Amino acid sequence: MAEKKVIRISVRNLVEFLLRSGDIDRRTGGFADRDAMQAGTRQHQKIQKKMGSAYQAEVPLVFEREYDHFFLKLEGRADGILKEEEGVLIDEIKGTYRELEKIQEPVPVHLAQAKCYAYIYAKENQLTQIGILMTYCLLESDEERFSRPLTNEEVLPSSSNWRIRHFRMQYEISELEQWFNELLEQYYQWAEFQFQWQKKRDESMQGLEFPFPYRSGQRELVTSVYRTILRKKELFVQAPTGIGKTMSTVFPAIRAIGEGYGERLFYLTAKTITRTVAEEAIAILKNRGLQFKAITLTAKEKMCILEEPECDPFHCPRAKGHFDRINDAVFEILTQGDVYDREAILSHAEKWQVCPHELQFDIASWVDGVICDYNYAFDPTAKLKRFFGEGTKGDYLFLIDEAHNLVERGREMFSASLVKEEMMEIRRAIKPYAPGKKLEKALNRCNHQMLLYKRECESCTELESVSSFVLMLNNLLEELEKYLENHAGSAVGKQVLDFYFQVQHFVSIYELLDENYLIYTSYLENGDFVLRLYCVNPASNLQKCMNQGRAAVFFSATLLPIQYYKKMFSTNQDDYAIYIDSPFAKENRALLIGKEVSTKYSRRNQKEYEKIAYYISAVVSARKGNYMVFFPSYRLMQEVYEVFQSHYQTESITCLLQEAAMREREREEFLQLFATDREQTLVGFCIMGGIFSEGIDLDGEKLIGAIVVGTGIPQVGPERELLKQYYDRHGENGFDYAYRFPGMNKVLQAAGRVIRTTEDRGVILLLDERFLNAEYRQLFPREWSDYRISSKDNIEKEIREFWQKQENSPM
Repeated sequence: MAEKKVIRISVRNLVEFLLRSGDIDRRTGGFADRDAMQAGTRQHQKIQKKMGSAYQAEVPLVFEREYDHFFLKLEGRADGILKEEEGVLIDEIKGTYRELEKIQEPVPVHLAQAKCYAYIYAKENQLTQIGILMTYCLLESDEERFSRPLTNEEVLPSSSNWRIRHFRMQYEISELEQWFNELLEQYYQWAEFQFQWQKKRDESMQGLEFPFPYRSGQRELVTSVYRTILRKKELFVQAPTGIGKTMSTVFPAIRAIGEGYGERLFYLTAKTITRTVAEEAIAILKNRGLQFKAITLTAKEKMCILEEPECDPFHCPRAKGHFDRINDAVFEILTQGDVYDREAILSHAEKWQVCPHELQFDIASWVDGVICDYNYAFDPTAKLKRFFGEGTKGDYLFLIDEAHNLVERGREMFSASLVKEEMMEIRRAIKPYAPGKKLEKALNRCNHQMLLYKRECESCTELESVSSFVLMLNNLLEELEKYLENHAGSAVGKQVLDFYFQVQHFVSIYELLDENYLIYTSYLENGDFVLRLYCVNPASNLQKCMNQGRAAVFFSATLLPIQYYKKMFSTNQDDYAIYIDSPFAKENRALLIGKEVSTKYSRRNQKEYEKIAYYISAVVSARKGNYMVFFPSYRLMQEVYEVFQSHYQTESITCLLQEAAMREREREEFLQLFATDREQTLVGFCIMGGIFSEGIDLDGEKLIGAIVVGTGIPQVGPERELLKQYYDRHGENGFDYAYRFPGMNKVLQAAGRVIRTTEDRGVILLLDERFLNAEYRQLFPREWSDYRISSKDNIEKEIREFWQKQENSPM
């Protein structure tokens, strides 16, 4: 007989899931979350060290119960176990920033966690009685705990200087056993559902094959992904657009889950369009018999029933009693189908009168695949703590699409800033509502320190340390929390809450500071003064996230140079990497470099604009069709467009300009023009690295040419210069890391819009003489080895000859 499946759950997750109740209320700042994120671990250690030799800290506890189809394994770690003459005491320590005098009894979920530990320990050691000590300590305090456990329900005297509060209870084992059995009985229906569904899912994979004939390179990619998962490694994949990267990564990952080599698939991406591609890949496999539950997580703004999210029972009717209804809502949608798109979730949330944004997260806990933005897995302030909280780990498989985007996204997620002027705005806002002086004094102290930093800063200044300032911020957080608890409904409550989260994020990021960070002060474009904790290299922080899963695959059509991305994403020395060659015939596209053009700032003048406009005209006039021209900035785009319009635009050419901050509908209308049959040539003037330079599919005649103006290097600024200097100091080429590599990635992405299928034909023109330098040519993908150099004298001839060959060659 086959061994029974083991279903694991932590004690904390069990009680938080089954015993949650009441309202969603974000007005108080989510202090419980902050407790988990902040200095609780250090405070635990301080307390534990004071408890003497009879005290055993961080004791792992495991309970296993057999059911008909599976074993349920409950795991946890008691903060401490104290063996006294009177008996055994389970110590559960919870850090908080709240005023301790407001905690009149243990939080039910905290007590339930301790009761589970108490029962498991008592059962293992055949005890008839056991005690529980609930300890609430004020975090960031240097106060020492009493040297002895307090007597039953004894607490510290009422005082604003409280640092620790205790609650002590004694239980008969029979009482705990009855309570514990009722708890597991509640969870049984969920565990039974999980077992039956996963059995059905795994059986559906028997004989499941790759859904298409393998293209060149696909079999190698499928095999590499599967091998990476089996060996618990990380894989970096450079593979051209059009090879079918999504299916080639999703298929082996799903098969690995069915064979027991993974628990859940996380398909992570930076853009909505690539999430849709992942959904389509899973749908194709389901049409071939696969049973697989997957959900795509949607941003709060697109899920909220209010015009602006207000997550409290006063503003939102769904928030009132949400946790009383949510478990029944989740169980119903899980057991009645496996469609969890936005419309289905909104409809189900309306039926049960729960928050649709929170509903999707609860569904995610029970499905096989989660398609979502990077931040749900990596961002310290947004990641899903049910999967990626402190100390949690699972057999997760990470597929990271368009991974080149993760460099800047990673830096931003693990960086933090505070603006002096915003601090003073909060002080002015709360003055009528906070008659007490403590919060105002805390704000003044922080502002005074920011003023000292400002006096030392001319334009951009690196700092050695901000430790004393962070102590002030911790004090400010305490006062902000008191204000939010006492003025939750005030007119400026949301403004204060947003500022609270900014400060909280800054303090949280400060805890991560190491050699991968810079601390600096500077000025924003509007003149405001900013203090920034800047994560130069996110690899260490990202690696910690990856270590919470089993395996990770980073893939992109522009993951060059691959060693650069390995250094940005991973601290491992044994990661895998593969390069998949392009399956598309080089004869299908013309790759040209215009040697007479420069987009250097020193060369930007009317003469250069006229050269660029001429090259554009030469390309788009050779054959009627749709073209995109990519520029490094709006200003350069506008200058060249005006020249092109006055010199070369005719009735047979229609021009479009990408505008800043286009709405979703405007983007769709822009792209729809490329998908529409037309009598005229269409030329889209776009921004390199923008919304139209990657993640869009315009195959066939929808796009037959891309003209890339410039090398795409980011604009020179204080942060870019700090980045350059950092890598220079660390023995690397700082210009590469700060400018050349990010710029060339934009170039490759823009150029990659043209050839996306075996039937596509098109022209790629690179306009900047720097592309001929060895430093840039060595960043070209292998398939670009046949580039040709063009000039104003021969560009028209080159383009026309290319199209003539295409007309004469069989498709």
